[in-house]
Amino acid sequence: MAGHSQFKNIMHRKGRQDAQRSRLFAKIGRELTVASKMGVPDPAFNPRLRAAITAARAVNMPRDTIERAVKKGQGGGDDANYEEVRYEGFGPGGVAIIVEALTDNRNRTAGDVRTAFGRHGGHMGETNSVSYQFGRVGEVFYPAKVATGDQMFEAALEAGADDVTSDEEGHTVYCAPETLGAVREALEKKFGSPERAKLTWKPQSTIPLDEESARTLLKLLDVLEDNDDVQSIVANYEIADELMARLMG
Repeated sequence: MAGHSQFKNIMHRKGRQDAQRSRLFAKIGRELTVASKMGVPDPAFNPRLRAAITAARAVNMPRDTIERAVKKGQGGGDDANYEEVRYEGFGPGGVAIIVEALTDNRNRTAGDVRTAFGRHGGHMGETNSVSYQFGRVGEVFYPAKVATGDQMFEAALEAGADDVTSDEEGHTVYCAPETLGAVREALEKKFGSPERAKLTWKPQSTIPLDEESARTLLKLLDVLEDNDDVQSIVANYEIADELMARLMG
């Protein structure tokens, strides 16, 4: 399959949940805190918080850890003030990359991201320097076991979604940003809570990479993912399955 998982969080692509559990918990905990702070602490009335809690449960985050993060957002913890920031840049082979972060220190995070790009064959760009190559969409993801591809496709279309892609990992439903809530709720009635439901960036086209560029790009994505402030990464690369298998082997 061309375009191997280029729309997904790199942590899913590489199956690194277990090896990076503490870092993953920290990232999700930060999202829980921000989601709680931006709305009410009741997930029934706070879609972003509900999505964060679902993500936390998907990686078996302890219940008390989830509750502490939510309470922190309501003033029950430290005084860290996280803000959402977006960085854009180019990786090896001219690949466009968008990095989204939650940080309490913009200078630190910007410096770390810029250094990662510079050391791994890329460079930072200005805001909107690459985002025009992506479309802003709503994304709802379910693991493969909840339904067949045809079942998810039919349910997603009935819910008002625009597109569905299914593979061995699961089903990714795409919709317009303004319909994300309605699509998520309709699918929840049939399949339960999704593993994630969020706004994201979807490449309008992809760039095929040779082995050298692909190897360097994956190193860059790994370094970015290992940054505690980074929440998500999207890039418009395409790596053939056989090449990806060789690189991962």
